[in-house]
Amino acid sequence: MLAEPHSEQVGVEPLLELDTVSRVYGTGDATVYALRDVSLRIMPGDFVSIVGPSGSGKSTMLGLLGCLDIPTSGTIIVGGKTVTGLDDAERTEVRGRTIGFVFQQFHLIPHLDAVGNVETALLYRGLSRAERRLRAMNALESVGLGLRQDHRPVQLSGGEQQRVALARALVTEPKILLADEPTGALDSQNAEKVMELLTNLQSPERAVVIVTHAADVADAAYRKVSMRDGRIVSDVTRVR
Repeated sequence: MLAEPHSEQVGVEPLLELDTVSRVYGTGDATVYALRDVSLRIMPGDFVSIVGPSGSGKSTMLGLLGCLDIPTSGTIIVGGKTVTGLDDAERTEVRGRTIGFVFQQFHLIPHLDAVGNVETALLYRGLSRAERRLRAMNALESVGLGLRQDHRPVQLSGGEQQRVALARALVTEPKILLADEPTGALDSQNAEKVMELLTNLQSPERAVVIVTHAADVADAAYRKVSMRDGRIVSDVTRVR
């Protein structure tokens, strides 16, 4: 059974909000609206998939949700704080404190082992080397790779590399986990493992947001946001 539109929790503050956001590229006759007047709230406990055809605005949406980009107009609010007018350094601080990223291409550092790759997310947090190592090991163990800590990316399968990337995103204990086509480079078996991990990471305090082309991945989420031509055309929450 589906309930539409998405119903938000009364009295609960969104983790992240886009308020009538547009993203425009070019000028004059060459103007292109990647997003047009989009509003979206990500609530604690959400497990969301963002879907749509190529060119629908999914990637632009992800960049704005992750504070990697700023809108041409409209407002982005993270944890109750308006970030739209912040400079790059201030947005980076908000992003590092609140948001974790997982990408289709794993972006692991080739010469570092698994635990070293996870530690990179903690390098500028004022932690001792021992504390960084402990947290990185705990994150690896949470994705089932504690015994592969000393393996470099070339020694890991694609599924294992994606799980290292997931551990790296989790080690900062983010409130929002953004995943861009997290199963796109994986075979079906490894994709299933990664989706199981992502499903288990959703909690009453954390939201998981997945941008995907894959119907089975999208359908695994409790909430599905569909996009077309830079707009949200539906926002459906499945009754659990």
